Amino acid sequence: MFKKILIANRGEIALRIIRACKELGVETVAIYSEADEASLHVKFADEAICVGPPPPKKSYLNIPSIISAAELTNSDAIHPGYGFLSESSEFCRICEEHNIRFIGPKADTIDLMGNKSQARKFANSLSVPVIPGTKQPIKSLDEAMEIADKIGFPVILKAVSGGGGKGMRVVESAENMAENLDTAQNEALNAFKNDEIYIEKFLINPRHIEVQILADKFNNIYIYGDRDCSVQRNHQKIIEETPSVKINSDMREKLYSNARDLAKKCSYIGAGTIEFLVSEDRYYFIEMNTRIQVEHPITEMIFSVDLLKNQILAHAGENLSEIVAEPKARGHSMECRITAEDPENNFMPSPGTIKSLHFPGGLGIRIDSHIYSGYTIPPNYDSMIAKIITYADTREECILKMKSALSECVIEGVNTIIPFQLKILNDKNFNEGKFDTGFLKKNNYQGES
Repeated sequence: MFKKILIANRGEIALRIIRACKELGVETVAIYSEADEASLHVKFADEAICVGPPPPKKSYLNIPSIISAAELTNSDAIHPGYGFLSESSEFCRICEEHNIRFIGPKADTIDLMGNKSQARKFANSLSVPVIPGTKQPIKSLDEAMEIADKIGFPVILKAVSGGGGKGMRVVESAENMAENLDTAQNEALNAFKNDEIYIEKFLINPRHIEVQILADKFNNIYIYGDRDCSVQRNHQKIIEETPSVKINSDMREKLYSNARDLAKKCSYIGAGTIEFLVSEDRYYFIEMNTRIQVEHPITEMIFSVDLLKNQILAHAGENLSEIVAEPKARGHSMECRITAEDPENNFMPSPGTIKSLHFPGGLGIRIDSHIYSGYTIPPNYDSMIAKIITYADTREECILKMKSALSECVIEGVNTIIPFQLKILNDKNFNEGKFDTGFLKKNNYQGES
């Protein structure tokens, strides 16, 4: 087992990793930017070290500073969380060169599965359905136009190294291609240091379904169900739930089988997510997230499993078959991402100081957050400040519990997305499970663009 883990992240996921490490008896090191000195992950880690000023490139993406912090504190492993360097094969290789274990898959696996273009090609080789599009990054506007004409508009441009909606643009017609391609490339370069873009057919209003896997070096591969992440705004997930209410047993079996094959063939180790788009009775592989997901808590709730602890154990070389039981799901779980945004003002970010805070409680309610009364939300990072997770025996009970939890939540001093989420939870179509990735736009929700 590792003796000390440096957490190369911030906010609620850094705090979540610290809690898992404490339960494993592992010491922790928090890194932080100058803007995050007062964050809870800094307070609760065994050690903390500043790695630079607020801009991510100078702190949380500053590989030399992070490696120096790990060496200075004698850390033998680094957990990257999600976002930032979590899917950087370069960072993984540098960790290995410095004899520091990267808590994620091997660099070659990240290159294969973390790169959307390579992952699509790999999935295709295993006869896993993929959406029509390019297998390689496009090299020019002319090539993009030629491919779009061939597969038909609308198409979607995606950053090869992308995630979180960055470097992603839907192109409705040829007239919009040049502007969208330029924007996608610039976003990709700024977010991932890689401006390569690939193109694929855009499915109109599919469901976004993902399958959670956990694997160790002893060829044990566990499937921890599926999550429906279809309620999205500008490709950013807002509400996630498990299990999906619209996947029948036959399709579920195929999705799980494909996910297991992909994980096995790429020699995957640790926690990861295989993502699919489901359109009517067909499904398509879109990407693999070679890291822990923001929405992992809902899976933990219905399977009574700690994915973070078992992820760490898998990378420490433990045989998971001696630790975890065969996955068995029970009930329903839902997560609302609480962001500091103003839904009445086109979701304008709302950084500032939290003057008063009250989180909900009770049976089946979980809060993952790094904020507190008096905490100042910096303007430099993602606006998510908390996750509210509910669990119940049925979906109907789970929705009622979430509405109660959101209504009880008090965050004064900044605007939050909570009123918008309550509006969705009260929507008749959402309650009946009649939603897809175009749900918000189709229902003309205020602020949806």
